[in-house]
Amino acid sequence: MCLLVFAWQSHPRYRLVLAGNRDEFHQRPAAAATWWPEHPDLLAGRDLEAGGAWLGVSRGGFAAVVTNYRETPATEPARRSRGDLVAGFLRQPDEPDRWAASIDETLFAGFNLLLFSPAAGHYLSNRGQRDLALAPGVHGLSNHRLDTPWPKLTRAREGFESCIRDDQINPEDLFELLADRQSAPPEALPRTGLPDDWERLLSAAFIVHPAYGTRASTVLMIDNDNRVFFQERRFDPNGEPAGNASFEFCTKTAKTAKEQ
Repeated sequence: MCLLVFAWQSHPRYRLVLAGNRDEFHQRPAAAATWWPEHPDLLAGRDLEAGGAWLGVSRGGFAAVVTNYRETPATEPARRSRGDLVAGFLRQPDEPDRWAASIDETLFAGFNLLLFSPAAGHYLSNRGQRDLALAPGVHGLSNHRLDTPWPKLTRAREGFESCIRDDQINPEDLFELLADRQSAPPEALPRTGLPDDWERLLSAAFIVHPAYGTRASTVLMIDNDNRVFFQERRFDPNGEPAGNASFEFCTKTAKTAKEQ
C-alpha cells in the first residue's frame, strides 16, 4: 500500500474514513480481500508469498494498514514480513499504543503502520519518529513519514477533503480520487534516490507499469454506530479492473451494545 488518505474522528458521521492504493510488483502473488478461514474475525487481502496483509479490519472494529518506507539503497533483508504487523494486530487486537510498544522494530524493513481501535488511532514507524497518537483530523501517508507532503499525497489529500465535506460520503468519489494517474511535474518530484523516470512514475496516485503498479484500491468506512463498509477493487498490470470485493457489517461492539 503506497498511498493513503484518511479522516480520523473528524467527520460527523464516520469515526474512520480511509482510502488507499496498494502498489506492488505484479508477479508477487496475492489473494483478494475476504474473511480469513483460520481467523474468521479478520477481513483483509493476503500476501501469498509471506502470508501477511497490507490493510484489514476486524469484526471488533479494529483496523490496520502498513506501507513500506522507501529507502535507496535497500537495507539488509528483514527477518519478518511487514504484512505480519497488520495480521498480528488484527488477530489479537489490543489498544494501539500498548500493542505498538510490544513490537520489536528491528525485525522489519522500514515501515509505516497505522493502528485503530474503536477509541484510539496510532501511527508507528521504525524510521524517524517512532510512534504518535493520532489527533482527530485528516491525514495522509505514502512511503515516507506521516503527512510528508509528496505531490501525490498533497493532491490526494485535497481531493479527499472535498469528498468528505458532506454528511453523506459516496465511496465512488473516493475510488475516483484513487484512480488519479497524473504524474507530478519534474520540478516537484521527490528525490528519494530512484532514477528520474521511476520518481515520475511513482508520483501518480494510481501507478500503471507492466512490472510494478497499483494492484488494489480500498475504501474503508466505520461510522459512529459501528457499521463497517469495506470495498476492494483489484487491477491487472494494464491498470484494468480485475475483481471486486465488498463487505458491510456491524462490529461485535455494536452488536453487544444493541443486546444490552
